[in-house]
Amino acid sequence: MKMLLANAEAWPGFDTTVALLREGGAGIDAMVSGIARVEREARVRSVGYGGWPNMLGEMEFDAGVMDGTTRAVGAVGAVPATLPVSALAYEVMKHLPHVMLTGQGARRFATERGFAVDEVLHPDSKRVWWEKLEKEMSPEQRAAFPDIPLAPLSNTITDPERVRDTTVFLGRDALHNTGVVTSTSGWAWKYPGRLGDSPIPGAGFYADSRYGAAACTHTGEMTMRCGTSRSIVLAMRLGYSLEDALKLAVEELSELKTGFLAGVVIHAIDAHGNHRVVNYHCDDEIRYWYWDERMAAPELRVASAVQS
Repeated sequence: MKMLLANAEAWPGFDTTVALLREGGAGIDAMVSGIARVEREARVRSVGYGGWPNMLGEMEFDAGVMDGTTRAVGAVGAVPATLPVSALAYEVMKHLPHVMLTGQGARRFATERGFAVDEVLHPDSKRVWWEKLEKEMSPEQRAAFPDIPLAPLSNTITDPERVRDTTVFLGRDALHNTGVVTSTSGWAWKYPGRLGDSPIPGAGFYADSRYGAAACTHTGEMTMRCGTSRSIVLAMRLGYSLEDALKLAVEELSELKTGFLAGVVIHAIDAHGNHRVVNYHCDDEIRYWYWDERMAAPELRVASAVQS
């Protein structure tokens, strides 16, 4: 059964992917096409052009792509000057022996593959970034910026806009291939070079067409520590239901007692056409998009809140 699951911020491109899946398009191609529209939408404030810069006012993008049938992966991290980073991750998967490229190496590869050098810092993001940073720095720090220690600031302005979301697409196409595509600008005001879970296979995303797929948003520092997405798919391989696999993943997250702890949202599907989205300790109501071939149109639904 053809199906598609994504977070609420996927709205600019969800219908694009649904239309391509309806027409029999390949799953990853359809998802990359849809997520590209999200990456260029300024009103989505966690991805692409609408995202937030790091502490230096620089945009760094992360993305991942996984084919659940071959388990091929492409990922990029801390990429500058490139909006369609999911498409770039797909190029890594198709054309390199590597799984991941980062930083200037990823940008070099983007140029080789014909990607434009994009304008990526939204004027409003630049304004908010500097206004907040100015309030946190002393006059001496402001005068010397950016040649100052940044780590002390990261403790006081960690994600001041509470932007930790990622765009995730999980889908199955007409040939029963399951895949995942992710894209994010990462935390607002992150330390330069920080990678979250979005480009990390097994943490922020994982797919195996025989069993299912999972992808996470929000606090990637936690899902990297637990290998959350891989745990869910592995549990289903070992015979767990989708529901029980998610319970196991939440239990593992709840065992973390130190480090940066906050909310996590897990999106998951299984090989039987079931899906579930769970909200672990996020304060706000979490919504997501869902569609399968039995439905006339996609629906915006509410995630289940769990507090294990």
